[in-house]
Amino acid sequence: MNVYPLPAADLKGEGMTSQRARDRLAEKLKESGIRDPRVIEVIRNLPRHHFIDQALHSRAYENDALPIGHGQTISQPWVVARMTEALLEHFDQKPGMPQKLLEIGTGSGYQAAVLAALVPQVFTVERIEALLRQARRRFRQLGLTNLRSRYDDGKLGWLDEAPFDAIILTAAGDTIPTRILDQLSPDGVLVAPVGSPSRQTLIRMRGDGKGDFIQEELGAVSFVPLLGGIG
Repeated sequence: MNVYPLPAADLKGEGMTSQRARDRLAEKLKESGIRDPRVIEVIRNLPRHHFIDQALHSRAYENDALPIGHGQTISQPWVVARMTEALLEHFDQKPGMPQKLLEIGTGSGYQAAVLAALVPQVFTVERIEALLRQARRRFRQLGLTNLRSRYDDGKLGWLDEAPFDAIILTAAGDTIPTRILDQLSPDGVLVAPVGSPSRQTLIRMRGDGKGDFIQEELGAVSFVPLLGGIG
C-alpha cells in the first residue's frame, strides 16, 4: 500500500479537518458495513478536505456527497469505500491484486487517489477540463506518481492502455458502454452505477476468463449521469 507524503502543512488539517475527524469517519465506515481494512486505512489517511472547496472543509469528513462545481459532486465516503471494496473482493478470490485500473470520471480526484494507494497503476479520464486541472494539482501535491490522467470523452475509455484488470465508473448510464467493457481483461472486474437518475443500482461485472461476465447487483446508489463528449 502506498503512503501519502503530505509535504504541505495544510494537508494535515486541524479542527474539523484533523486526523481525529478522519478517524471518526473511518469508524463510521466500519459501523456501516465496510469490512476491508485496506480501504478503511486509506480513507483514514487521505485528506478528503484537499479535494473540495475551502468553504466546505468543515463538512469534509461527514459521510455525504458534496458539490465540486460544474454540476458534479465528490461521492460520499461510504460509496467510495464500497466501490473500492467491491473491486478488491474479486481479487481476494484469486491470486494477486489488480495491477492496472481504469477510472471513468476523475471529478475531484478523490476516488482516484484512494485507488492509487492500493493499485500499482491507475488511469483516470475526465471530460471536464477545469475539474481535471484541479485534480492534477491535487495529485501532484500528494505525490501520486502511479496515477495518469487524460482529458477525453470517458465513454471511449483509454484504449491504448487496455486491457485493464479493473474498471470503475463514477457516473451512471443506462448501460455500460461497450467500448469500456471491451477494455476489461477477460478475468477482470468492473464496478459501476447503472440506471436512470431516479433509480440507479451499483453493479459488479466479473470476468470468468473465457469471455463471459457474471453481473451482480450491490445496492441502490445515486450518481451524476454519464455523459459523452468533452466540456
